[in-house]
Amino acid sequence: MKLDFIPLDRLSVGKTNMRTARKAPDVADLLPTVRKRGVLQPIIVRPDGADRYEIVAGLRRFTAATLVADERRESDEDAACEIAMMPCAILDAGDDVDAIEASLIENVARRDADEVTLWETFTRLVKEGRSVDDIAGTFGLPELAVKRVLALGNLLPAIRRMYAREEIDRAAVRHLTLASKRQQQAWLALAKDDNADCPTGHQLKAWLFGGQSIAVEHALFDVAASGLVVIADLFGDERYFADAEAFWSAQDAAIEAKRAGYIDVGWADAIVVGPSDHFASWDYEKTPKRKGGRVYLDVRASGEVVVHEGYVGRKEAARLARGEAEGAREKPARPECTSKMQTYIDLHRHAAVRAALTGHPGVAFRLMVAHAIAGSLLWSVRCEPQTARSDAIGESVESGRAEAAFDERRRAVLALLDVDPDTPTVTRGNADPYKLVALFLRLLDLPDAAVMEVVAIVMGETLASGSAAVEAVGLHIGVDMARYWQADEAFFALIRDRKVMTRIVAEVAGEAVAEANAKEKIATMKTIVRDHLDGTNGRAQAVPWVPRWMAFPPSAYTVRGGVGTVGANALVAAAKLPEPDGEGGPDAFPPAAPAIRPPTDANGEPVLLAA
Repeated sequence: MKLDFIPLDRLSVGKTNMRTARKAPDVADLLPTVRKRGVLQPIIVRPDGADRYEIVAGLRRFTAATLVADERRESDEDAACEIAMMPCAILDAGDDVDAIEASLIENVARRDADEVTLWETFTRLVKEGRSVDDIAGTFGLPELAVKRVLALGNLLPAIRRMYAREEIDRAAVRHLTLASKRQQQAWLALAKDDNADCPTGHQLKAWLFGGQSIAVEHALFDVAASGLVVIADLFGDERYFADAEAFWSAQDAAIEAKRAGYIDVGWADAIVVGPSDHFASWDYEKTPKRKGGRVYLDVRASGEVVVHEGYVGRKEAARLARGEAEGAREKPARPECTSKMQTYIDLHRHAAVRAALTGHPGVAFRLMVAHAIAGSLLWSVRCEPQTARSDAIGESVESGRAEAAFDERRRAVLALLDVDPDTPTVTRGNADPYKLVALFLRLLDLPDAAVMEVVAIVMGETLASGSAAVEAVGLHIGVDMARYWQADEAFFALIRDRKVMTRIVAEVAGEAVAEANAKEKIATMKTIVRDHLDGTNGRAQAVPWVPRWMAFPPSAYTVRGGVGTVGANALVAAAKLPEPDGEGGPDAFPPAAPAIRPPTDANGEPVLLAA
């Protein structure tokens, strides 16, 4: 075998070349280096007639050199001549077996450089003044790939040497890029200790994260908005949560919201299958939503949540197919209130109760103690968000009398505490120690009655909308909804039930008017109610009116029921009943201490002591 430079036009592809194909090979990765340095490694050829040679191995280098020569020939003939000479290793003339072996050895018996070797090479180039862009262009690599290789410099030299000696694999190196220098040193100590169990593979990842590694891709919540700490490996391929407990706290809240969302759109139920259990699909049968299908949210220990929509157990499915389902019920009656109407009712009643609560700080204080002992969905502690299902509902609540009254009192209390009135009353998260001490010292200077006023505002901010607690407080205080609410367009827009609308007409305009207009359009009946409430279009103005759903206590208009406030009232009533052992009930509790009430003005409105 001898080496020589042979012009491109005297070379052709031999049939013994293992890359021989009708389609030209992909040489995108070679073109950058061939353009810059030419072909550095000789191709293997053998004689093919007079002054002709066939390529045994090196088709991709030949193809790349031909493309570059054509490019340069269009712009610079001399430059094209330089690349047109191909370095070749010439085999002796022989049979096809030698050529086939040479092609196979050239293409198979070779090994790509490992990442540590690449790191050493790229590092030397950087020290010589080459930029990442230059290196990427020379080797035909993406800039990100070059940056990942250079990032291996953050590993301890001992770990890089272990990888170069093949004592650890690529997966271990990538996991170790997640580790701090201290963790790397601790892992090296375990690796060198023959009696120690050095973690590798998935165990290494779990070891780095203290027992559980949860990938960011499994989060159902907005990771950026959550503020949770995320750790990414140096290659950028994997990202994990640094605090598994914080992840599960946010993930559980997102799972509950997702579960509630499925129920809200009409699924019979949405069941969360915890990490310790498993959703065995063979034990269930697909069932559509309209036939009572459920949704199962299968929560994995890895943090992943797999949703299975439309399933019931096989035994239940068989009973339903035979029409002999145990406890079969008639199709549930359509409730009086739509979900949007229920939200409207809950938010307005909530606003009225907390506004009235500002005048009963003694009650608020006792309610706060009950929340602290028994717990509540809102006691993280955070403010009730008053989430509305539409802009119209939100605007209705914000512009209502109750919200205005509460906000006025809230601002007065914040001013009493020397706090910016435009800031939230309750701040979620880690408090500023200085502000905490300053606020505490300020509270020490205030009389008990003023502190109770602060408690009333804080309790109002953290009282859960639509809860039984709203019902209990409203009943105890005797909240008059007509004082805080009046019918608006958002309310009327949510009424779609003819029977309910007929009963409302009877309440406002009288039974005779309701009977005479029972077959009219719902829109016509709404106009009649509006005219009576406003005293317009010749109709007598009605006394201040509140729908039964919003009153304290509430009630329904039809036997169908389906009103959330009525259900909350039932819970309050049940809580007053004696327990089976004879204890409990209203008589089992000592009488409440007299409420500490602030002074009131001529209209009966509470007045802050600081005012």
